[in-house]
Amino acid sequence: MSAATSPSTGVAYGVERVCTAWRLPRSTFYAHVTRRDGPVVVLDRRGPQPKVSDEMLLEHIRKDLASTPFIGEGHRKVWARLRVRDLVRVSRKRVLRVMRENHLLSPHRGRKGAAAPHDGVIVTDAPNVMWGTDGSRVFTLDQGWVWIFSAVEHWNAECVGWHVVKEGDRYAALEPIAMGLTRIFGRTDGGVARGLKLRMDHGTQYLADHFLNQVRYWGIAPSFAFVAQPQTNGVAERFNRTLKEQAIHGRVFKNVEEVRAAVAAFVARYNAEWLVEKLGFLSPTAAREEHGLRTAA
Repeated sequence: MSAATSPSTGVAYGVERVCTAWRLPRSTFYAHVTRRDGPVVVLDRRGPQPKVSDEMLLEHIRKDLASTPFIGEGHRKVWARLRVRDLVRVSRKRVLRVMRENHLLSPHRGRKGAAAPHDGVIVTDAPNVMWGTDGSRVFTLDQGWVWIFSAVEHWNAECVGWHVVKEGDRYAALEPIAMGLTRIFGRTDGGVARGLKLRMDHGTQYLADHFLNQVRYWGIAPSFAFVAQPQTNGVAERFNRTLKEQAIHGRVFKNVEEVRAAVAAFVARYNAEWLVEKLGFLSPTAAREEHGLRTAA
């Protein structure tokens, strides 16, 4: 069509005019012509060549992925570690492109569905404003299903407490909260955590009078997530997902002791080394230490 001649002017229409009329980008036309006439020709990068070639960047990315203690991390954390370690300083989108071209992106990332809107914000600007808690189950060969309960700080996504047990009742659900109070405040006296809110779902453990009375004794105000909106307890939900991806999935556990050992090892590694984007790619422990230095100054 572009080579056709206008009957009124006797001039060829041209690629630009035809693509404009058909509302197609010219790149699509030239790509089609290239595939039709022969193999696709990959053009060299135009403009100044970067100091770090794609081949060198790919080598650094592979080394970083091999050295990290976690699996399935996305391009943002790889990009942040390369910058922090002063290995290479390139744009984040370039790291994304190189990882995508070499099939190195996280296998855990799925297509996002439509977001369910909710009022309020669950991420806090300071520690000890809101914790989240949740429970999940893991199957073992000898003892069947066992429970994992966790308590997570909303400010820095730190796991402040955890508990692995066979019977996931209201007493077991309190254990990670008690562990968190001992770890952060140094005691579990009445009113020790006054001003702290606890976000949780509507599980039977959290609705029990014993659970609610105990957290109120500690000075904690219960804060329930919205029904059918798990994102309102998203901090605890996201930690449980990370825990399962990194320490549970793909493994066979014999009993509750093996699950307990796996969770203990993961929590220690997670708090010390897991990079959190909202914290400027600091780990939960590093963020708490930095906050302590700022408040002490």
